[in-house]
Amino acid sequence: MASITLGGNPINTNGELPKVGSQSPEFQLIKNDLSLTSLSDFAGSKLILNIFPSIDTGTCATSVRKFNADANKLENTKVLCISRDLPFAQKRFCGSEGLENVINLSDFNTGKFGKDYGLEMSESVLAGLHSRVVIVLDENGVVKYAEQVSEIADEPNYEAALASL
Repeated sequence: MASITLGGNPINTNGELPKVGSQSPEFQLIKNDLSLTSLSDFAGSKLILNIFPSIDTGTCATSVRKFNADANKLENTKVLCISRDLPFAQKRFCGSEGLENVINLSDFNTGKFGKDYGLEMSESVLAGLHSRVVIVLDENGVVKYAEQVSEIADEPNYEAALASL
């Protein structure tokens, strides 16, 4: 389990992130149109998994905006923004912000993605939500970069994530 903080207060996640060089675990998440998608649906594309507790917080919204701005400059790369928010909230946020270069995916119904990737917060008022994480995968689903942001309120290291592509 990883130790992170929320406002300086220590909390833990349910496990460890996938290791760099390992095969990313398969997942099944819900798209904005309520259909299912899986990791294998993105085979052949590089992926940035921008994972966060909720689209309705300032830092999470900033990360979506930042990756949206960078996404159209990236060759053969898709940015997946993953949270436990309802697909309706994700769609509302991106629609009101005019964000069209990211793909929102929800883990609201089971939380299996967060558990399988070792990033679910296991205690605190946010228990059950995803911690702030960025994982970069190559075209074959191999982990090239993994960052567990140590303080939930902090932004990820965008430059390091993008440099790993």
